[in-house]
Amino acid sequence: MAARVLRAGGAASAGSFLRRAGPCNLQPGLCQEVLPKIHEDKHYPCTLVGTWNTWYGEQDQAVHLWRYEGGYPVLTEVMNKLKENQEFAEFRKARSNMLLSRKNQLLLEFSFWNEPVPRSGPNIYELRSYQLRPGTMIEWGNYWARAIRFRQDSNEAVGGFFSQIGQLYMVHHLWAYKDLQTREDIRNAAWHKHGWEELVYYTVPLIQEMESRIMIPQKTSPLQ
Repeated sequence: MAARVLRAGGAASAGSFLRRAGPCNLQPGLCQEVLPKIHEDKHYPCTLVGTWNTWYGEQDQAVHLWRYEGGYPVLTEVMNKLKENQEFAEFRKARSNMLLSRKNQLLLEFSFWNEPVPRSGPNIYELRSYQLRPGTMIEWGNYWARAIRFRQDSNEAVGGFFSQIGQLYMVHHLWAYKDLQTREDIRNAAWHKHGWEELVYYTVPLIQEMESRIMIPQKTSPLQ
């Protein structure tokens, strides 16, 4: 079960890519948070994968996902540079007045999932998060290495990640759909494929808790 390193304030591997994922709970009415565009600066070796506001699920929440090419050394480099960045310092001060809470994770990427790449919209995104029973991550990965082939027909599979730092034994699957009806049609179609039901049967007992968020991309998100 190979993986690449991600930081999605997310999942990482011993390889060169790290993702950080970060959900932020905002005061009601303040979901249009605007991030500084540090990812457009060549001196900051990180890439904004996507940024969203929740539509269904926990309300008044923003979710951001970054990618760091170069793994932990690059992540440390970016964090050190941000300490000296006046624009980012001002953003963090302003953001503190919007937040109710925030958390992040360092994520690794499952090697059998699609690499998240920018896509045009409009789309809605579903982030399905699974808290697994300790010790079952490899088993989950082995099952989903086969299961993912059932969910590729409509290019809905965006990315799959597991936590390395933060809340552990967490898995995140990110999907894209044109709308809620398309989501229902695609998910229903999977049950008509031979083998899907068996894989669901064996993976559900590995889950302790799960959550689904339907998210709308912000204007600055590469995933539209």
